[in-house]
Amino acid sequence: MGSDTKPSSFSGPLVLLLSAILLGAAGIAAGMWLQSERDTNPDGVQLSSADIGFAQDMSVHHEQAVLIAQTLSRDVDPQIRVIADQIVVAQTSEIATMRGWLNLFDEPFTTPHPMQWMHGSDHAMGDQGGAPMPGAASTSEITRLAGLRGADAETLFLQLMIRHHQGGVDMAEAATHAVASEPIRRIARGMIRDQSNEIAVMTAILDTRDATPLAHP
Repeated sequence: MGSDTKPSSFSGPLVLLLSAILLGAAGIAAGMWLQSERDTNPDGVQLSSADIGFAQDMSVHHEQAVLIAQTLSRDVDPQIRVIADQIVVAQTSEIATMRGWLNLFDEPFTTPHPMQWMHGSDHAMGDQGGAPMPGAASTSEITRLAGLRGADAETLFLQLMIRHHQGGVDMAEAATHAVASEPIRRIARGMIRDQSNEIAVMTAILDTRDATPLAHP
């Protein structure tokens, strides 16, 4: 006798949550390796300017992803709420990991010259109020999200987070070529994999709502 049971609508978000847990574990392992190597040979393990810049800027980029997810109202589709909550958990963990690296090497958590490690350019906000980092939302977009409820909030959240993740993938891909530390390079590759998976899930959901992603870049 055949079964008509459909896959749970939560299966995609739960897979993403598992991936986030694995990436967090990899980040902890990388931090432990850096700590061990520095304890063994204090003068032999250093972070390059790209290592430092990536950790600083991706931490700030992640902070906005957490803000967007937390700005989304609670009374939304449970599937989208799971995705938002997973992003909060995963990216908060990654922020702690990256700032742990910076703290280990006595580096500041932020820089007055963001994004200079990537393409040697400064993506600082210009006179027209452009986003300071790839894929970042503007203040007005986040304010608009805060005022929406229901389906309108869900659609804007998906659009903002897809674009934000696309920017994060751009940064992580640049890091795989720019950083000097292999553990940090592996973490960047994990971010590419996991955020690309999240983009695919969110884009599929957005498509069911007859909405399209925002332009990027």
